[in-house]
Amino acid sequence: MRVLRRTTSAEAGSASCSAMAGGSGSGSGARPARCRLVSRPGSPGSEVPPASLTIRRAEARPAGGGEGARRAAQDRCSGGVPSAAWQHPFLNVFKHFRVDEWKRSSKEGDVAVVTDKVLKSAVYRIRGSVSASNYIQLPRTSTQSLGLTGRYLYVLFRPLPTKHFVIHLDVSTEDGQVIRVSFSNLFKEFKSSATWLQFPFVFETKTPRRDLAGVAPPNARWTCLQLDLRDILMFYLSRHYGHLKSIRLCASLLVRNLYTSDVCFDPAVTITEARRAKLPVNPVPREMAFPVPKGESWHDHYIHVRFPSDVSKAPYEQVEKRHSPPETGHVSRCLSHPKVFGKPLQSSRSPVVQISSPILPCKVPSAPRLLPDVSLTYKHPEVSSVAASSIPGRHPSSWDETTDAHAVGGGRHVLANKSSGVPMALEDLGSCKLFLPDPVLRLKGVIGFGGHSTQWALWTKDGMAVVYPCHAVIIVLQVDTRQQRFFLGHTDKVSALALDGNDTLLASAQVQPPSMVRLWDFQTGGCLSLFRSPLHTICSLSFSGSGALLCGVGKDRHGRTVVVAWGTDQVGLGGEVAVLAKVHTDFDIQTFRIAFFDETRMASCGRGSVRLWRLRGGALRSCAVDLGEYCALELTDLAFARALDGPWAPSGGILFVCSHSGHILEIDHQRMAVQHIRRLLPTQSPGVPLTEKQNFSLGSGIAISSLSVSPATCAVGSEDGYLRLWPLDFSSVLLEADHDGPVSSVSFSPDGLRVLSTTTLGHLGFLDVPSREYTVLARSHMAPVLALSTEQNRGQMATVSLDHTVRIWDLTTLQQLYDFSSSEETPSAVAFHPTLPNFFCGFSSGAVRSFSLENSGVLVEHTRHRGAITSLVITPDGRFLFSSCSQGSLVQYNCAVSRCCVLRVAANMLCQDGRPNPNILAVSGDSCRLAFVGPSKCMVTVVESASLDKLLHVDVSTLNLASNHLDWAVAVCFSPGDSGHLLVSTSSNKVVVLDAVSGHTIRKFSSVRSRACSSLALSEDACLLLAATGRTITVWDYPTQANPSCQVYIGHSEPVRVVAFTPDQQQVLSVGDAIFLWDVLVTPESDQSEPGVPAVHEAGSSVGQLEDLASGASGLPRQQVPIPSQASPPPLSIHDRPLEGSAGTFSISDEEGLCEENHDVSEAFLQAQAPTPPVLVEREASGAGDGPRETAKGSWAPAVVHHSQTSEWSLRRVKTGLPTRPDSYKHFTARYKASTRVKSVSFLPVGREQLRLKTVVGYNGNGRANMVWRPNTGFFAYTCGRLVVVEDLHSGTQRHWLGHPQEISTLALNQDGQVLASASCSGGTAARCQIRIWDVPKGICQHLLSHHDTAVQALTFSPDDEFLVTLGDYADLTLALWSMATYELLSSTRLPEPVHSVAFNPWDANELICVGTSAITFWLLQHHGTDTSFQVHREPVPEELGASELTSLCYGASPLLYCGSSSGQVCVWDTGTGRCFLAWEADEGEIGVLLCSGSRLVSGSNTRRLRLWAVGVVPELRHKGSSARSSSVFMERELTLDGAVVSASFDSGMDMGVVGTTAGTLWYISWTEGTSTRLISGHRSKVNEVVFSPSESHCATCGEDGSVRVWSLASMELVIQFQVLNQSCLCLAWTPPSCGRPEQQQVVAGYSDGTLRVFSISRTAMELKMHPHRTALTAIAFSTDGQTILSGDKDGLVAISRPCTGMTFRVLSDHRGAPISAIQSTSKEYGDLGVEGADLWLAASGDQRVSIWASDWLQDRCELLEWLSFPAPATSETLGLLPPSLAAFCPWDSAILVCVGLGAHEEVVFYSLRQKQVVQKTPLPFFAMSLSLSAGAQLMVVGFAECMLRLLDCVSGTAQDFEGHDDSVHLCRFTPSGRLLFTAAHNEILVWEVTSPELLLGT
Repeated sequence: MRVLRRTTSAEAGSASCSAMAGGSGSGSGARPARCRLVSRPGSPGSEVPPASLTIRRAEARPAGGGEGARRAAQDRCSGGVPSAAWQHPFLNVFKHFRVDEWKRSSKEGDVAVVTDKVLKSAVYRIRGSVSASNYIQLPRTSTQSLGLTGRYLYVLFRPLPTKHFVIHLDVSTEDGQVIRVSFSNLFKEFKSSATWLQFPFVFETKTPRRDLAGVAPPNARWTCLQLDLRDILMFYLSRHYGHLKSIRLCASLLVRNLYTSDVCFDPAVTITEARRAKLPVNPVPREMAFPVPKGESWHDHYIHVRFPSDVSKAPYEQVEKRHSPPETGHVSRCLSHPKVFGKPLQSSRSPVVQISSPILPCKVPSAPRLLPDVSLTYKHPEVSSVAASSIPGRHPSSWDETTDAHAVGGGRHVLANKSSGVPMALEDLGSCKLFLPDPVLRLKGVIGFGGHSTQWALWTKDGMAVVYPCHAVIIVLQVDTRQQRFFLGHTDKVSALALDGNDTLLASAQVQPPSMVRLWDFQTGGCLSLFRSPLHTICSLSFSGSGALLCGVGKDRHGRTVVVAWGTDQVGLGGEVAVLAKVHTDFDIQTFRIAFFDETRMASCGRGSVRLWRLRGGALRSCAVDLGEYCALELTDLAFARALDGPWAPSGGILFVCSHSGHILEIDHQRMAVQHIRRLLPTQSPGVPLTEKQNFSLGSGIAISSLSVSPATCAVGSEDGYLRLWPLDFSSVLLEADHDGPVSSVSFSPDGLRVLSTTTLGHLGFLDVPSREYTVLARSHMAPVLALSTEQNRGQMATVSLDHTVRIWDLTTLQQLYDFSSSEETPSAVAFHPTLPNFFCGFSSGAVRSFSLENSGVLVEHTRHRGAITSLVITPDGRFLFSSCSQGSLVQYNCAVSRCCVLRVAANMLCQDGRPNPNILAVSGDSCRLAFVGPSKCMVTVVESASLDKLLHVDVSTLNLASNHLDWAVAVCFSPGDSGHLLVSTSSNKVVVLDAVSGHTIRKFSSVRSRACSSLALSEDACLLLAATGRTITVWDYPTQANPSCQVYIGHSEPVRVVAFTPDQQQVLSVGDAIFLWDVLVTPESDQSEPGVPAVHEAGSSVGQLEDLASGASGLPRQQVPIPSQASPPPLSIHDRPLEGSAGTFSISDEEGLCEENHDVSEAFLQAQAPTPPVLVEREASGAGDGPRETAKGSWAPAVVHHSQTSEWSLRRVKTGLPTRPDSYKHFTARYKASTRVKSVSFLPVGREQLRLKTVVGYNGNGRANMVWRPNTGFFAYTCGRLVVVEDLHSGTQRHWLGHPQEISTLALNQDGQVLASASCSGGTAARCQIRIWDVPKGICQHLLSHHDTAVQALTFSPDDEFLVTLGDYADLTLALWSMATYELLSSTRLPEPVHSVAFNPWDANELICVGTSAITFWLLQHHGTDTSFQVHREPVPEELGASELTSLCYGASPLLYCGSSSGQVCVWDTGTGRCFLAWEADEGEIGVLLCSGSRLVSGSNTRRLRLWAVGVVPELRHKGSSARSSSVFMERELTLDGAVVSASFDSGMDMGVVGTTAGTLWYISWTEGTSTRLISGHRSKVNEVVFSPSESHCATCGEDGSVRVWSLASMELVIQFQVLNQSCLCLAWTPPSCGRPEQQQVVAGYSDGTLRVFSISRTAMELKMHPHRTALTAIAFSTDGQTILSGDKDGLVAISRPCTGMTFRVLSDHRGAPISAIQSTSKEYGDLGVEGADLWLAASGDQRVSIWASDWLQDRCELLEWLSFPAPATSETLGLLPPSLAAFCPWDSAILVCVGLGAHEEVVFYSLRQKQVVQKTPLPFFAMSLSLSAGAQLMVVGFAECMLRLLDCVSGTAQDFEGHDDSVHLCRFTPSGRLLFTAAHNEILVWEVTSPELLLGT
């Protein structure tokens, strides 16, 4: 019978569907439709606690024993779950459900039945690039159920080669919960939630290509995948398996069949074999068996993967075992041997696929793919977790997050899960030795405090310990014994702490949004609960006294303040955390406290408000306290005080509130009234009592940051650095303590006898009130630690940090001993002397200083380096010190004496890298060898330490020939025991051990982390090898030769810079965000008997337990490390401190620091750095100079730290190295220019200029998005150098907007086309970038904006044209918002990483989006009255894009956003939900330009390709997902241009557009015709010469790119181009007027290889090639009759050649030794000047000499007429190079020679050949770089290196200056008539129209 069961709306909800006839209903509640392709946390379908969004399925429970198939069919039709009897012993799923009929199952996409040659049977083939659109699904609809109860599911399939496949299983638990279990080789990591498990299926091969690591190998075999569904649910979710509900097999695979059974079959054993051999196994049934040829093994042809594998204990026993935390606190990985092919079963819980050959590199077809249903935003394991209380039958502390694992074993690939809470059997234990002990490291101590905030420090109930965070670690410090214990589990910096009144519960939140909250058992250290808060960020936590209520305050993703109350009373009893109330507020909250006397009452304070809160009836309500005239106070902290007996005390508690202005408010919380308002002032007049009410006009009060109240006193911390104790009436100060920085928090101990205080400088201490003594508990670096060095005799350690300090620490007590500080330079390297009480420190300025620990002073200083010091190393015998710098130089010092001296300076020895790296230098243990990375990053060099003689060169790039990527060295280290071994870490994540003599590879270590080892350290006994791998520490068992095991330790929240052993080898040091000290556990007994180890609780025994250690791995090491989240440190508040002996403050402004000098990007980058902590310094000047010298006392004086030490601080800028340019061509980099720009140029009034800029030839292909075109208005503009060129495409006329001082980087046109914004970079006279706002109709600059320091990456206007957003480049890292109404800067935001592109939402002017290095950022404009700010939300790059970056973006149809990546992929985002749901391979290179309109998308990349895509199906894919009619986008057209695409603009239909490339070309694109037409074209590189045809119809140019281009002089359109590859064309000449016939029109070009080529203009072909020179030609000219060619070369030789014969008949060597700079020929009367010949020509050379010759070439006569020699310029040393020596015949008097650049002064010299003397000198402002004289009028133009040119009227003597070029004007040429002037600077050609009156009269 057929039963139609109808689901009511109450049961099904909004996504209900009725069960179809013949199907099997899943229960009373239908499953919601899963339309989203990517499930996101916080949205339906994401990982959230079941109490909030999990939908319970009301599926019927099994009815018990079966009554046959008829009863089973009835059960299935009625919606119940059938009995299991009819499914025994196994069930053929395809046969039972008749898949071939497609009635009870469904297929989608490319699904076909084919015959497999191996199995010799029919199989189903599922193909297609999008798995979600090509699949087989059983049953047909999601509302039906298969009802299969078999424990095991057997999937017989074969993956298609080089493809990805996906298998989805919906499994129902006994309580009706449906769990989605997915397997795919597309997944890169294991992920889980309460309703979802995702397992990566990894094919392990030896392929060197990472992009093919996940695809199926070419020789993929048929596989029997055996899934134990019961164990999977029990292991990972502690749920009991009910039945299998549905199956979906997605492309790309072949599937033979599916089977379910309760029997565990062995597919390699048949029934016959089992009976014959009497094997104790269950043989596979005949219909399930794969055919095996006779005499061969099953395992030679097929693969059996069982998941999970057999384990010795039942699943529930294993889960119960997780109840206790593990002993180990680390993460281990065993790298085993390759398995023998044919082993029946893998000894791993993970499915294993073995292959016999590596994957061959192959191209994966480009196709769009729907992204899997995973979280893209929150990659951290905490996000994918649920509260422990939601798991039945399991102790809360036993829960642990699950993370991904990628095995790195040789030859095998593992489907690895990393559920660290489940014991996992290590694979192939027999082939790999484990560490003894395990773990080998244990965390002993952490030096540091704060990280995210320095205000969180709490007393314990007994007042004997202090709880505080240090980045991602929470530390409990015993104040008397100084012992530490740790709470480990956070993956990012801790943002807030709270401890209940009974020391039972500790709450902590971390920074990474969405903020995760952990509840800890404070006594045991176990994590009781982990949950995601509804807050984006949490800034404050507060516990009630009993611990039953926890309140948090923070911001949501939109920037609104939120208060949340959680109920925590059931956590300790196994319950879960419940949200009791949540409320959004519009007022500011700085502090929030729960009252100690009533847990339902709270108080908060903030800017202008004090509010009293109450929790009642599940709601939080608040009421404001009337502050009256004090409503504008900035309130900072509050505290409840118990009432005292006295006349002033009320009957209830009193609330004290403090403010930034020094006011303290006393509030009666019962009457909600202010009782007293007092103000604390810095000084007090004798007659004015402090309790008197103060007005705002009385001056500035003490800026109070925190207060705490005891029954009798009030402690106040202020920004002046003082902790003050007052009586509660504030009559007088009882006690005060001075700190060396602003106090950030104060707190009374429970007994009121101690006051804990913290400062913004990272100091933590307490004031003991009875004894009046202050004790420092902790000091900390306030920026990343760059390097360390240890000293053996005193047990000390030195560290250097970006906070400008060098600190000396005691390794025993972990206390700071000394603090050396500088305000002007950053220490970057440090090294202790092995025998003397000295240490050496290198600085960013290039200085190396020696410090004495005895007198705390500087012994000697050396400044031989020009770059920042990158490394320091000293030989163990103390003889030599070596230093390296970022410029690659190596300096050797003799440090055997206290005052070391320089021995040798070697340049270009090391790799030039601006980043400090202490490990690029290494010395051997015998002090004989020095190894370093250099001279390139691919080379490692070993030299003799005494003589620096080279012993060995090793090319690291050749060590891994299988890799397609260039490998380079990262760090080097000698083996201490064997100096013949050199360890090198490479960029391919390997450590290579080399023979230091021969260079042969001895062995290799592979890192389990995908990070290169930035630091190496080997123990003296060569047992342990340490490596810093990202944020982790990897430890290898060094003696093990084959597959050494390793352990990975985590805990640092930032990359580890250095790892090192202590001198006694008993401990390990690691530095990065903080300083970690680890004990080395040599033997297992040492773990228990070591007396010096503090007692630490189990859950926090090591930083390796950064995951939730309360649920460990039962003693077995975890296989992989979760990657801690990356968060940029917040900007620090900087307060100037007065110098000693002065009453004021000393500070240097940004402007002052920049007025002295500016070094383009480097100096501008210094401006862009975030504020840094102030540092201790004394302002006495030190001496200057190089070499050893005594430094002036006090320039680097240390501060010896005592418990009450007060320091003087001053603010200066951090001087770090240049930032690393991102590997993206999207970023603008200004072309290097050797020219300098004058600060001011005097111009004549408009209308009186004799030159008018007419045409600009060329487009700046170096810019980015520097072209705009509006088809509707015809407006077309682009940039060339520092000019904005506005061109009419119809007439070709141009307008030129001049004003930028530097090269323009980008343009933007507003929506109505009336305003154009242009931005230029900084440098030269421009200290900052200049943004000009142009009025388009008028062509004038309306306004000038300036904010960015280096370059502007992008400009964009809002849709309503009210705002302009400017984006700084990778060095600037700022995003600025401007008002277009007032041109005011509304907001400026510091970016944590380089951003490549930005765009406004066209449908919402308050939203814009940026794409950058690792994330896409959504910005929301917040308007608060006149204030505007940004609210930011970041989404990481989808994992499906791999390691690529998002480089471009554009909006499509609402709400779609298209993003291009550096790997050529295009991904599509839904901006409404912030999720990425589609991606496809659009190109092979980086996509830099994306434009979308309607259903068409244009992409442009650095592969020179421009592609047109049809994307009309994308909106449907967003809505319907896999059920869309089509799942593919397709490419309509493709064009290949001449360079990478940098700018583009298209019409609304995307039919035509204009595209700019890096080749300096603008193309007109017609997609309709499929053509590209060149609009604007120029030289790609420097233009060397311009020549003209006699008729002035054409001109020709030549350039460094080897091209000769012929232009039409009227239109300046390119007519002909002659190209010579791999050569530079350096000089050019056109045939003279005597060759007037068209067939005689030729140009001759000289090239860098010494050849000259003659080109025919009429025939557009090369007619002659000659090779008269051995070196490059530098000058060339025709004789006056055009029959002879004169050419000069770089060596000073002048060759005379005849083109008609192709012979060189004379060579003149008079100028030998200096390059020929000019050759010119003119005519004269035959006997004129006393010599015969009709030709007069000259040659000028670079040695300031000119020769003048008279010749008659027909008679082979050439006679020297004059030889001129001039003195070299006096300023040549300061210039660095001589100006060119130029000479020319005066066109109006050929007997006059005009010379520039020759002589001691900046002048033009007129020399008369008749008078034989100088007849005139005209002074010039600078030395000339180019010269030209006009024959039409007596005009002369001179170009200068200062980017300007001067027009001289030789008749009147007047001069006019003009600018417009962006570089040195190295070329000036008048046309023969003198009507036009061509000037060139690099590749820019400007054509000027000469408006001289003489020329106008001549016309």
